Amino acid sequence: QVQVAESGGGSVQAGGSLRLSCAASGRSISTYVVGWFRQAPGKERDFVASISRSGGSVQYADSVKGRFTISRDNAKNTVYLEMNNLRPEDTAVYLCAADSTATYLPIRAYRYAYWGQGTQVTVSS
Repeated sequence: QVQVAESGGGSVQAGGSLRLSCAASGRSISTYVVGWFRQAPGKERDFVASISRSGGSVQYADSVKGRFTISRDNAKNTVYLEMNNLRPEDTAVYLCAADSTATYLPIRAYRYAYWGQGTQVTVSS
């Protein structure tokens, strides 16, 4: 089974940018649909973006459309989340998740079998 680990989080001011990475090990990420989720303290885990195995299809939450870009490099076994024009409400722990069985791009967390530990993103006003 695959293991995934996030990196790239940090603290930025509003309007800034960060690029998160989700590095896979144990198996090739190319056979997995990958999603990014985020969870703020006391709140539910929310869908952010997902990407198909080839990278040809992507999906975004309305709250991040036009600001975030999900991409993948299967040769590097890594999925990325480029985040621009960050807002204080983007502050959360960001988690990547992978699933090998999905035939579409899931937005529900329960559809993903493998999860990383998360990376903290803090946006100050």
